[in-house]
Amino acid sequence: MMQFTEIPPPQPQTPSFHQSPPPFFSSLSMNKNQVHRTRPWPGFPMPKSLGSLGDANCMEQLLVHCANAIETNDATLAQQILWVLNNIAPADGDSNQRLTCGFLRALIARAAKSGTCKMLAAMANAQNYDNLCNETHKFSIIELANFVDLTPWHRFGFTAANATIIEAVEGYSVVHIVDLSTTHCMQIPTLIDAIANRLEGPPLVKLTVAGAVEDAPPMLDLSYEELGSKLVSFARSRNIHMEFQVISSSYADGFSSLIEQLRMQKLMYSGGVGEPEALVINCHMMLHFVPDETVPLISDSEANPNYLFESSSVYSPRSTLLKALRCLDPNVVIIVDEDADFTSNNVASRLRSAFNYLWIPYDTVDTFLPRGSKQRQWYESYIYWKIQNIIAQEGLQRIERLEPKSRWVQRMRNADFRAVPFGDDAVSEVKAMLDEHAAGWGLKKEEDDLVLTWKGHNVAFAAAWLPA
Repeated sequence: MMQFTEIPPPQPQTPSFHQSPPPFFSSLSMNKNQVHRTRPWPGFPMPKSLGSLGDANCMEQLLVHCANAIETNDATLAQQILWVLNNIAPADGDSNQRLTCGFLRALIARAAKSGTCKMLAAMANAQNYDNLCNETHKFSIIELANFVDLTPWHRFGFTAANATIIEAVEGYSVVHIVDLSTTHCMQIPTLIDAIANRLEGPPLVKLTVAGAVEDAPPMLDLSYEELGSKLVSFARSRNIHMEFQVISSSYADGFSSLIEQLRMQKLMYSGGVGEPEALVINCHMMLHFVPDETVPLISDSEANPNYLFESSSVYSPRSTLLKALRCLDPNVVIIVDEDADFTSNNVASRLRSAFNYLWIPYDTVDTFLPRGSKQRQWYESYIYWKIQNIIAQEGLQRIERLEPKSRWVQRMRNADFRAVPFGDDAVSEVKAMLDEHAAGWGLKKEEDDLVLTWKGHNVAFAAAWLPA
């Protein structure tokens, strides 16, 4: 049972639940059987029935109304809606209830951060909602590998990318992979295995990662230097010589330090120092952390001088990064990301988009992890973190700024890249991988791209690009 500090009851003229409900409740249908249990909220009466507010559409409406009430500093209305959500969305309920509970926590955290709805902020402080939503597990390498293997969410991108990378680096004796990934190089061992088996023999592999200082789950319990040492040892066991480097660089400024160092290395090789190398830019679910045009970051005049590619009046680290990558003349750029839109500056619009996308991981988890298991706890805390970042954070702290595939396609074209289709081998390997998981997962082709689906809904996409 959730306990909160005492909240004064609403004034008599304010609609309460033993009287006529607020207008937006009247449009929601009633079904007593869908309410699992009723939990008291201090200062409010206990109704005989809450009705069919457990329906996903009704939950979404309530969350949107609550978000608008918080933004307009209507504490009474926000408290009333949160009381209803508290009773219909237990943290241990079905997938829709757990999803809604995550948004409920995020809305209370937002009220506390924004300083509006002071009584809601007091509730958040009393319950330590901010820390609750930020509880994330630090994985060992084995735990993280098992975590990634739970669903095709990441494996889809790994499989599609690896098959394409092998084609792109054919004939090169030196392969440089720049891995911009949220999964701490979990893709690399399978890529090493594939490279080790190529007919012309294994190349020298250089692996560069961006050691971003920001903490975003999933998090690893060892440093990148330790991780690199383990990867080098693994590559050696496959008769591959690997060089590993970490460049301290942040997605907050579009990986400017990383780009500059890669640019200097390219100048060195073009000057005849060292062997020509195939350059692979592998972007796995991290590009959307780079700020977009909606973030008030810096003006053109203050932009990094190495980034003077942007001609518009609005500085976009996201588009600027892609143009900087194009100047490196890579052999292939792989972009894998989730196919949703969380870029709106309107919190209610963002909430709708997130609610209608993040039901998918909650729905899938019910097919393979039992309630109460540690893996399920880690899995759902990861989703809670995403929800809180989308709803409770703003500015540079809000890094879950997903863009749909269509917008990334346009950005890549504007940066002078052309799309290339995935080969038959890549498609076959992705299909074989999906056969290892639940029946709800599917694959479809959209022009040159591959799209992972769950019960027909787009989840993630993979796209391959070459310099135009």
